[in-house]
Amino acid sequence: MQLLRALGFFHVSMILISTTLGTGIFVSPKGVLQYSSLNIPVFLSIWAGCGLLSIMNALCLAEMGTTFPVSGAPYYFLKRSLGSSVAFLNLWISLLTHFLSISAQCLLIATTIIQCFYSGCPAPELAKKCLALAILWSFGILGAQGIKTVAWFNTVSSIMKLSVLGFISLTGIVLLVNGKKENVSRFENALDAELPNISQFIDAILQVYYSYIGAAVIIVLSGEIKRPTDIPKTLIYGLSTVTVVYLLTNISYLTVLTSQEIMSSDSVGVTWMTRVFPSMQWLVSLVISAFLVGSASCGIVSASRLFYSASREGQFPFICSMLNDHHSPVVAVILIVILSSAAVISSSIIYLIKYVSLGAWCLHLLQMIGLLKLRYQNPDLPRPYKVWLPFIYGFLASSLFLIFTPVIQAPNIEHVYQVVFLFCGLLCYWIQANFKGHTACFDTITCYCQLLFNVSPSEDPEKSIPSLHAD
Repeated sequence: MQLLRALGFFHVSMILISTTLGTGIFVSPKGVLQYSSLNIPVFLSIWAGCGLLSIMNALCLAEMGTTFPVSGAPYYFLKRSLGSSVAFLNLWISLLTHFLSISAQCLLIATTIIQCFYSGCPAPELAKKCLALAILWSFGILGAQGIKTVAWFNTVSSIMKLSVLGFISLTGIVLLVNGKKENVSRFENALDAELPNISQFIDAILQVYYSYIGAAVIIVLSGEIKRPTDIPKTLIYGLSTVTVVYLLTNISYLTVLTSQEIMSSDSVGVTWMTRVFPSMQWLVSLVISAFLVGSASCGIVSASRLFYSASREGQFPFICSMLNDHHSPVVAVILIVILSSAAVISSSIIYLIKYVSLGAWCLHLLQMIGLLKLRYQNPDLPRPYKVWLPFIYGFLASSLFLIFTPVIQAPNIEHVYQVVFLFCGLLCYWIQANFKGHTACFDTITCYCQLLFNVSPSEDPEKSIPSLHAD
Protein backbone atom coordinates (compact mmCIF):
# COMPACT_ATOMS: atom_id res chain seq x y z
CA MET A 1 0.00 0.00 0.00
CA GLN A 2 1.27 3.43 -0.98
CA LEU A 3 0.01 6.62 -2.55
CA LEU A 4 -0.48 6.11 -6.28
CA ARG A 5 1.38 8.08 -8.94
CA ALA A 6 -1.81 8.53 -10.92
CA LEU A 7 -1.72 12.19 -12.03
CA GLY A 8 -0.59 12.99 -15.57
CA PHE A 9 0.09 16.44 -17.06
CA PHE A 10 -3.58 17.05 -17.92
CA HIS A 11 -4.96 16.18 -14.48
CA VAL A 12 -2.20 18.13 -12.71
CA SER A 13 -3.02 21.19 -14.82
CA MET A 14 -6.72 20.82 -14.05
CA ILE A 15 -6.04 20.50 -10.30
CA LEU A 16 -3.84 23.62 -10.44
CA ILE A 17 -6.53 25.65 -12.20
CA SER A 18 -9.31 24.28 -9.99
CA THR A 19 -7.37 25.06 -6.81
CA THR A 20 -6.23 28.52 -7.83
CA LEU A 21 -9.52 29.69 -9.36
CA GLY A 22 -11.52 29.68 -6.15
CA THR A 23 -13.02 32.00 -3.60
CA GLY A 24 -10.35 34.65 -4.08
CA ILE A 25 -11.75 36.11 -7.29
CA PHE A 26 -15.16 36.57 -5.62
CA VAL A 27 -14.05 37.85 -2.21
CA SER A 28 -10.60 39.43 -2.64
CA PRO A 29 -11.61 42.31 -4.99
CA LYS A 30 -13.52 43.90 -2.11
CA GLY A 31 -10.52 43.90 0.24
CA VAL A 32 -8.02 44.83 -2.48
CA LEU A 33 -10.09 47.82 -3.60
CA GLN A 34 -10.48 48.92 0.02
CA TYR A 35 -6.75 48.73 0.73
CA SER A 36 -5.97 50.35 -2.66
CA SER A 37 -7.88 53.49 -1.57
CA LEU A 38 -10.32 52.91 -4.47
CA ASN A 39 -7.44 53.54 -6.90
CA ILE A 40 -8.27 51.43 -9.97
CA PRO A 41 -4.78 51.49 -11.63
CA VAL A 42 -3.20 50.41 -8.34
CA PHE A 43 -5.94 47.80 -7.92
CA LEU A 44 -5.27 46.20 -11.33
CA SER A 45 -1.47 46.56 -10.99
CA ILE A 46 -1.52 44.61 -7.72
CA TRP A 47 -3.46 41.76 -9.36
CA ALA A 48 -0.97 41.62 -12.24
CA GLY A 49 2.08 41.99 -10.00
CA CYS A 50 0.94 39.21 -7.66
CA GLY A 51 0.45 36.97 -10.68
CA LEU A 52 4.09 37.49 -11.65
CA LEU A 53 5.17 36.97 -8.04
CA SER A 54 3.20 33.73 -7.88
CA ILE A 55 4.91 32.43 -11.03
CA MET A 56 8.33 33.33 -9.63
CA ASN A 57 7.53 31.61 -6.33
CA ALA A 58 6.06 28.58 -8.12
CA LEU A 59 9.28 28.09 -10.08
CA CYS A 60 11.24 28.15 -6.81
CA LEU A 61 8.86 25.56 -5.35
CA ALA A 62 9.17 23.50 -8.54
CA GLU A 63 12.84 22.85 -7.74
CA MET A 64 11.74 21.52 -4.37
CA GLY A 65 9.02 19.31 -5.87
CA THR A 66 11.24 17.81 -8.58
CA THR A 67 14.21 17.23 -6.27
CA PHE A 68 12.00 15.63 -3.58
CA PRO A 69 9.09 14.11 -5.55
CA VAL A 70 7.22 12.74 -2.53
CA SER A 71 3.89 13.57 -0.91
CA GLY A 72 4.37 16.49 1.46
CA ALA A 73 7.53 17.57 -0.41
CA PRO A 74 7.90 20.90 1.48
CA TYR A 75 8.05 19.02 4.78
CA TYR A 76 10.75 16.59 3.58
CA PHE A 77 12.68 19.41 1.95
CA LEU A 78 12.80 21.58 5.07
CA LYS A 79 13.63 18.65 7.31
CA ARG A 80 16.66 17.88 5.14
CA SER A 81 17.80 21.48 4.71
CA LEU A 82 16.93 23.20 8.01
CA GLY A 83 16.19 20.38 10.45
CA SER A 84 13.19 18.73 12.14
CA SER A 85 12.18 21.75 14.24
CA VAL A 86 11.85 24.05 11.22
CA ALA A 87 10.05 21.33 9.26
CA PHE A 88 7.55 21.00 12.11
CA LEU A 89 7.10 24.78 12.28
CA ASN A 90 6.42 24.76 8.53
CA LEU A 91 3.86 22.03 9.12
CA TRP A 92 2.31 24.01 12.00
CA ILE A 93 1.82 27.12 9.83
CA SER A 94 0.71 25.09 6.79
CA LEU A 95 -2.03 23.32 8.67
CA LEU A 96 -3.37 26.61 10.08
CA THR A 97 -3.50 28.18 6.61
CA HIS A 98 -5.26 25.09 5.25
CA PHE A 99 -7.87 25.14 8.03
CA LEU A 100 -8.60 28.83 7.53
CA SER A 101 -8.65 28.56 3.75
CA ILE A 102 -10.97 25.54 3.68
CA SER A 103 -13.34 27.12 6.20
CA ALA A 104 -13.40 30.41 4.25
CA GLN A 105 -14.26 28.56 1.04
CA CYS A 106 -17.04 26.54 2.65
CA LEU A 107 -18.47 29.67 4.30
CA LEU A 108 -18.53 31.50 0.98
CA ILE A 109 -20.28 28.59 -0.76
CA ALA A 110 -22.88 28.47 2.03
CA THR A 111 -23.35 32.27 1.93
CA THR A 112 -23.84 32.21 -1.83
CA ILE A 113 -26.49 29.47 -1.67
CA ILE A 114 -28.44 30.79 1.33
CA GLN A 115 -28.51 34.37 0.09
CA CYS A 116 -31.03 33.25 -2.57
CA PHE A 117 -33.61 32.83 0.19
CA TYR A 118 -32.93 36.24 1.78
CA SER A 119 -33.15 38.72 -1.06
CA GLY A 120 -32.56 42.26 0.17
CA CYS A 121 -31.32 41.33 3.66
CA PRO A 122 -28.38 39.42 5.20
CA ALA A 123 -28.72 35.68 5.72
CA PRO A 124 -28.67 34.33 9.33
CA GLU A 125 -25.19 33.41 10.55
CA LEU A 126 -26.36 30.11 12.08
CA ALA A 127 -27.84 28.90 8.80
CA LYS A 128 -24.66 29.79 6.90
CA LYS A 129 -22.45 27.93 9.36
CA CYS A 130 -24.63 24.80 9.42
CA LEU A 131 -24.65 24.60 5.63
CA ALA A 132 -20.90 25.28 5.52
CA LEU A 133 -20.31 22.33 7.86
CA ALA A 134 -22.46 20.06 5.68
CA ILE A 135 -20.49 21.09 2.59
CA LEU A 136 -17.18 20.61 4.40
CA TRP A 137 -18.01 17.05 5.44
CA SER A 138 -19.16 16.23 1.90
CA PHE A 139 -15.74 17.29 0.63
CA GLY A 140 -14.17 15.09 3.30
CA ILE A 141 -16.05 12.05 1.95
CA LEU A 142 -14.82 12.91 -1.55
CA GLY A 143 -11.21 13.20 -0.35
CA ALA A 144 -11.40 9.74 1.21
CA GLN A 145 -12.19 8.23 -2.23
CA GLY A 146 -8.62 8.63 -3.47
CA ILE A 147 -6.66 10.96 -5.74
CA LYS A 148 -8.16 9.64 -9.00
CA THR A 149 -11.70 10.53 -7.92
CA VAL A 150 -10.54 13.96 -6.73
CA ALA A 151 -8.67 14.53 -10.02
CA TRP A 152 -11.73 13.80 -12.18
CA PHE A 153 -13.92 15.94 -9.93
CA ASN A 154 -11.50 18.85 -10.29
CA THR A 155 -11.21 18.37 -14.04
CA VAL A 156 -14.95 18.99 -14.36
CA SER A 157 -14.68 21.85 -11.87
CA SER A 158 -11.83 23.51 -13.82
CA ILE A 159 -13.70 23.40 -17.12
CA MET A 160 -16.75 24.92 -15.44
CA LYS A 161 -14.68 27.64 -13.74
CA LEU A 162 -12.91 28.66 -16.94
CA SER A 163 -16.28 28.80 -18.71
CA VAL A 164 -17.88 30.99 -16.02
CA LEU A 165 -14.94 33.41 -15.75
CA GLY A 166 -14.58 33.46 -19.54
CA PHE A 167 -18.23 34.46 -19.79
CA ILE A 168 -17.83 37.20 -17.16
CA SER A 169 -14.68 38.51 -18.87
CA LEU A 170 -16.22 38.46 -22.36
CA THR A 171 -19.35 40.24 -21.14
CA GLY A 172 -17.26 42.97 -19.51
CA ILE A 173 -15.18 43.46 -22.66
CA VAL A 174 -18.32 43.74 -24.80
CA LEU A 175 -19.86 46.30 -22.44
CA LEU A 176 -16.62 48.29 -22.36
CA VAL A 177 -16.18 48.24 -26.15
CA ASN A 178 -19.77 49.33 -26.67
CA GLY A 179 -18.77 52.49 -24.83
CA LYS A 180 -21.85 53.11 -22.71
CA LYS A 181 -21.26 56.18 -20.60
CA GLU A 182 -22.05 54.48 -17.29
CA ASN A 183 -19.55 51.70 -18.03
CA VAL A 184 -16.68 53.79 -19.36
CA SER A 185 -17.07 56.55 -16.75
CA ARG A 186 -15.74 54.29 -14.00
CA PHE A 187 -12.32 54.31 -15.68
CA GLU A 188 -12.25 58.05 -16.38
CA ASN A 189 -9.89 60.12 -14.23
CA ALA A 190 -8.70 56.90 -12.58
CA LEU A 191 -5.15 58.25 -12.32
CA ASP A 192 -6.36 61.13 -10.13
CA ALA A 193 -7.34 58.79 -7.28
CA GLU A 194 -5.51 58.81 -3.95
CA LEU A 195 -2.52 56.49 -3.58
CA PRO A 196 -2.49 53.97 -0.69
CA ASN A 197 0.23 54.08 1.96
CA ILE A 198 2.75 51.27 2.47
CA SER A 199 0.66 49.42 5.08
CA GLN A 200 -2.44 49.53 2.87
CA PHE A 201 -0.40 48.40 -0.13
CA ILE A 202 0.88 45.36 1.78
CA ASP A 203 -2.62 44.48 3.01
CA ALA A 204 -3.84 44.65 -0.59
CA ILE A 205 -1.08 42.26 -1.70
CA LEU A 206 -2.03 39.85 1.09
CA GLN A 207 -5.64 39.93 -0.11
CA VAL A 208 -4.67 39.26 -3.75
CA TYR A 209 -2.07 36.62 -3.02
CA TYR A 210 -4.76 34.47 -1.41
CA SER A 211 -6.14 34.01 -4.94
CA TYR A 212 -2.84 32.56 -6.19
CA ILE A 213 -1.74 30.21 -3.39
CA GLY A 214 -3.17 27.10 -5.07
CA ALA A 215 0.18 26.42 -6.77
CA ALA A 216 1.58 25.05 -3.51
CA VAL A 217 -0.90 22.16 -3.70
CA ILE A 218 0.91 20.76 -6.74
CA ILE A 219 4.19 20.61 -4.81
CA VAL A 220 2.51 18.85 -1.88
CA LEU A 221 1.11 16.25 -4.31
CA SER A 222 4.51 15.60 -5.98
CA GLY A 223 4.46 12.00 -4.76
CA GLU A 224 1.29 11.32 -6.76
CA ILE A 225 2.40 12.84 -10.08
CA LYS A 226 3.53 10.41 -12.79
CA ARG A 227 6.33 12.64 -14.13
CA PRO A 228 7.45 15.19 -11.53
CA THR A 229 9.69 16.82 -14.18
CA ASP A 230 6.48 18.24 -15.74
CA ILE A 231 5.82 20.37 -12.64
CA PRO A 232 7.64 23.56 -13.83
CA LYS A 233 5.88 23.52 -17.21
CA THR A 234 2.50 22.95 -15.55
CA LEU A 235 3.01 25.84 -13.13
CA ILE A 236 4.10 28.32 -15.82
CA TYR A 237 1.22 27.56 -18.19
CA GLY A 238 -1.40 27.26 -15.45
CA LEU A 239 -0.52 30.41 -13.48
CA SER A 240 -0.10 32.52 -16.63
CA THR A 241 -3.62 31.53 -17.67
CA VAL A 242 -4.98 32.29 -14.19
CA THR A 243 -3.32 35.75 -14.12
CA VAL A 244 -4.87 36.77 -17.45
CA VAL A 245 -8.29 35.45 -16.40
CA TYR A 246 -8.12 37.34 -13.09
CA LEU A 247 -7.26 40.63 -14.79
CA LEU A 248 -10.06 40.33 -17.34
CA THR A 249 -12.56 39.34 -14.64
CA ASN A 250 -11.67 42.32 -12.46
CA ILE A 251 -11.97 44.67 -15.43
CA SER A 252 -15.43 43.21 -16.03
CA TYR A 253 -16.35 43.80 -12.36
CA LEU A 254 -15.26 47.43 -12.62
CA THR A 255 -17.17 47.86 -15.88
CA VAL A 256 -20.50 46.74 -14.42
CA LEU A 257 -20.22 47.76 -10.74
CA THR A 258 -19.19 50.97 -9.02
CA SER A 259 -16.42 50.96 -6.43
CA GLN A 260 -18.99 51.45 -3.67
CA GLU A 261 -21.00 48.44 -4.86
CA ILE A 262 -17.90 46.27 -4.83
CA MET A 263 -16.99 47.51 -1.35
CA SER A 264 -20.45 46.68 0.02
CA SER A 265 -20.63 43.20 -1.53
CA ASP A 266 -19.81 39.97 0.34
CA SER A 267 -19.43 38.17 -3.00
CA VAL A 268 -18.54 40.41 -5.93
CA GLY A 269 -19.23 37.65 -8.47
CA VAL A 270 -22.79 37.18 -7.22
CA THR A 271 -23.40 40.95 -7.23
CA TRP A 272 -22.08 41.17 -10.81
CA MET A 273 -24.28 38.32 -11.99
CA THR A 274 -27.33 39.77 -10.25
CA ARG A 275 -26.76 43.15 -11.90
CA VAL A 276 -26.33 41.67 -15.40
CA PHE A 277 -29.05 39.01 -15.05
CA PRO A 278 -31.44 40.32 -12.37
CA SER A 279 -34.15 37.72 -13.09
CA MET A 280 -31.82 34.69 -12.73
CA GLN A 281 -30.67 35.00 -9.11
CA TRP A 282 -31.26 31.32 -8.28
CA LEU A 283 -29.27 30.14 -11.27
CA VAL A 284 -26.52 32.65 -10.56
CA SER A 285 -26.12 31.48 -6.96
CA LEU A 286 -26.00 27.82 -7.99
CA VAL A 287 -23.40 28.50 -10.70
CA ILE A 288 -21.19 30.51 -8.34
CA SER A 289 -21.49 27.85 -5.62
CA ALA A 290 -20.58 25.06 -8.03
CA PHE A 291 -17.67 27.22 -9.17
CA LEU A 292 -16.14 27.20 -5.69
CA VAL A 293 -16.26 23.51 -4.79
CA GLY A 294 -13.00 22.39 -6.42
CA SER A 295 -10.72 24.58 -4.32
CA ALA A 296 -12.06 23.25 -1.02
CA SER A 297 -11.73 19.61 -2.08
CA CYS A 298 -8.11 20.14 -3.18
CA GLY A 299 -7.36 21.93 0.09
CA ILE A 300 -8.52 18.91 2.10
CA VAL A 301 -6.44 16.53 -0.03
CA SER A 302 -3.35 18.74 0.24
CA ALA A 303 -3.63 19.14 4.02
CA SER A 304 -4.15 15.38 4.48
CA ARG A 305 -0.87 14.74 2.62
CA LEU A 306 0.93 17.00 5.08
CA PHE A 307 -0.54 14.96 7.93
CA TYR A 308 0.53 11.82 6.08
CA SER A 309 4.15 12.96 5.65
CA ALA A 310 4.46 14.14 9.26
CA SER A 311 3.00 10.86 10.48
CA ARG A 312 5.60 8.88 8.54
CA GLU A 313 8.30 10.87 10.34
CA GLY A 314 6.83 10.25 13.78
CA GLN A 315 5.63 13.82 14.38
CA PHE A 316 1.95 12.87 14.09
CA PRO A 317 0.12 9.70 15.20
CA PHE A 318 1.08 6.71 13.05
CA ILE A 319 -2.56 6.08 12.12
CA CYS A 320 -2.51 9.23 9.94
CA SER A 321 -0.12 7.58 7.45
CA MET A 322 -2.26 4.47 6.94
CA LEU A 323 -4.19 4.12 3.69
CA ASN A 324 -7.63 2.74 2.86
CA ASP A 325 -8.66 0.69 -0.19
CA HIS A 326 -8.68 3.87 -2.31
CA HIS A 327 -5.03 4.60 -1.38
CA SER A 328 -6.12 7.62 0.65
CA PRO A 329 -5.00 8.56 4.21
CA VAL A 330 -8.61 8.61 5.40
CA VAL A 331 -7.81 9.28 9.08
CA ALA A 332 -5.80 12.36 8.09
CA VAL A 333 -8.74 13.54 5.96
CA ILE A 334 -11.11 13.15 8.92
CA LEU A 335 -8.79 15.15 11.20
CA ILE A 336 -8.58 17.94 8.62
CA VAL A 337 -12.37 18.10 8.37
CA ILE A 338 -12.79 18.19 12.16
CA LEU A 339 -10.25 20.99 12.62
CA SER A 340 -11.66 22.95 9.67
CA SER A 341 -15.11 22.61 11.23
CA ALA A 342 -13.81 24.45 14.28
CA ALA A 343 -12.55 27.27 12.03
CA VAL A 344 -15.99 27.69 10.45
CA ILE A 345 -17.17 29.45 13.64
CA SER A 346 -15.41 32.59 12.39
CA SER A 347 -17.57 34.31 9.78
CA SER A 348 -15.28 37.24 8.91
CA ILE A 349 -13.98 35.94 5.60
CA ILE A 350 -11.88 39.02 4.83
CA TYR A 351 -9.76 38.44 7.97
CA LEU A 352 -9.49 34.71 7.24
CA ILE A 353 -8.04 35.61 3.84
CA LYS A 354 -5.52 38.01 5.41
CA TYR A 355 -4.21 35.40 7.86
CA VAL A 356 -4.06 32.67 5.22
CA SER A 357 -1.97 34.91 2.96
CA LEU A 358 0.33 35.97 5.82
CA GLY A 359 0.86 32.33 6.75
CA ALA A 360 1.68 31.51 3.12
CA TRP A 361 4.35 34.24 3.03
CA CYS A 362 5.90 32.90 6.25
CA LEU A 363 6.09 29.47 4.63
CA HIS A 364 7.69 30.95 1.53
CA LEU A 365 10.32 32.65 3.68
CA LEU A 366 11.29 29.36 5.34
CA GLN A 367 11.31 27.53 2.01
CA MET A 368 13.51 30.12 0.27
CA ILE A 369 16.02 30.02 3.15
CA GLY A 370 16.07 26.22 2.94
CA LEU A 371 16.48 26.32 -0.84
CA LEU A 372 19.49 28.63 -0.58
CA LYS A 373 21.09 26.56 2.18
CA LEU A 374 20.68 23.32 0.23
CA ARG A 375 22.13 24.94 -2.90
CA TYR A 376 25.36 25.74 -1.07
CA GLN A 377 25.37 22.78 1.33
CA ASN A 378 24.68 20.06 -1.27
CA PRO A 379 25.54 21.49 -4.71
CA ASP A 380 25.80 18.00 -6.22
CA LEU A 381 22.32 16.87 -5.15
CA PRO A 382 20.45 15.61 -8.27
CA ARG A 383 18.09 18.38 -9.38
CA PRO A 384 15.93 17.63 -12.45
CA TYR A 385 14.98 21.33 -12.46
CA LYS A 386 17.07 24.21 -11.12
CA VAL A 387 15.47 27.64 -10.74
CA TRP A 388 17.35 30.81 -11.62
CA LEU A 389 19.11 31.98 -8.44
CA PRO A 390 17.92 35.67 -8.61
CA PHE A 391 14.33 34.36 -8.40
CA ILE A 392 15.13 32.86 -4.99
CA TYR A 393 16.72 36.08 -3.72
CA GLY A 394 13.89 38.16 -5.15
CA PHE A 395 11.19 36.14 -3.49
CA LEU A 396 13.14 36.00 -0.24
CA ALA A 397 13.30 39.81 -0.22
CA SER A 398 9.56 40.06 -1.04
CA SER A 399 8.68 37.73 1.84
CA LEU A 400 10.78 39.69 4.34
CA PHE A 401 9.24 42.97 3.16
CA LEU A 402 5.63 41.77 3.39
CA ILE A 403 6.05 40.07 6.77
CA PHE A 404 8.03 42.66 8.69
CA THR A 405 7.03 46.02 7.17
CA PRO A 406 3.54 46.03 8.79
CA VAL A 407 5.15 45.29 12.17
CA ILE A 408 7.49 48.28 11.79
CA GLN A 409 4.95 50.63 10.20
CA ALA A 410 1.91 49.95 12.41
CA PRO A 411 2.47 47.46 15.24
CA ASN A 412 -0.69 46.18 16.92
CA ILE A 413 -1.97 43.36 19.12
CA GLU A 414 -2.47 41.06 16.13
CA HIS A 415 1.28 40.84 15.66
CA VAL A 416 1.65 39.67 19.27
CA TYR A 417 -0.89 36.91 18.59
CA GLN A 418 1.09 35.83 15.53
CA VAL A 419 4.34 35.58 17.51
CA VAL A 420 2.55 33.63 20.26
CA PHE A 421 1.21 31.26 17.61
CA LEU A 422 4.76 30.58 16.35
CA PHE A 423 6.01 29.92 19.87
CA CYS A 424 3.09 27.52 20.41
CA GLY A 425 4.32 25.61 17.34
CA LEU A 426 7.82 25.31 18.80
CA LEU A 427 6.31 24.24 22.15
CA CYS A 428 4.30 21.51 20.43
CA TYR A 429 7.48 20.34 18.67
CA TRP A 430 9.32 20.15 21.99
CA ILE A 431 6.46 18.17 23.56
CA GLN A 432 6.21 15.64 20.75
CA ALA A 433 10.02 15.29 20.57
CA ASN A 434 10.30 14.57 24.30
CA PHE A 435 7.38 12.16 24.43
CA LYS A 436 8.18 10.41 21.15
CA GLY A 437 9.67 7.46 22.96
CA HIS A 438 6.67 7.03 25.27
CA THR A 439 4.01 6.13 22.71
CA ALA A 440 3.70 2.42 23.46
CA CYS A 441 0.47 3.04 25.36
CA PHE A 442 -1.10 4.31 22.13
CA ASP A 443 -0.38 1.13 20.15
CA THR A 444 -3.65 -0.51 21.24
CA ILE A 445 -5.62 2.62 20.28
CA THR A 446 -3.88 2.60 16.90
CA CYS A 447 -4.86 -1.03 16.31
CA TYR A 448 -8.51 -0.36 17.11
CA CYS A 449 -8.53 2.72 14.87
CA GLN A 450 -6.93 0.66 12.11
CA LEU A 451 -9.78 -1.86 12.34
CA LEU A 452 -12.41 0.86 12.58
CA PHE A 453 -11.28 2.73 9.47
CA ASN A 454 -10.06 -0.37 7.58
CA VAL A 455 -6.62 1.09 6.84
CA SER A 456 -3.16 -0.44 6.37
CA PRO A 457 0.37 0.87 6.93
CA SER A 458 1.88 2.36 3.78
CA GLU A 459 5.17 1.33 2.23
CA ASP A 460 8.08 3.74 2.03
CA PRO A 461 7.95 5.28 -1.48
CA GLU A 462 11.12 7.35 -0.95
CA LYS A 463 13.44 4.34 -1.16
CA SER A 464 13.01 4.26 -4.93
CA ILE A 465 13.92 7.94 -5.36
CA PRO A 466 17.70 8.43 -5.78
CA SER A 467 17.68 12.14 -4.95
CA LEU A 468 16.51 11.42 -1.41
CA HIS A 469 19.64 9.42 -0.69
CA ALA A 470 22.26 11.37 -2.60
CA ASP A 471 24.62 13.56 -0.60
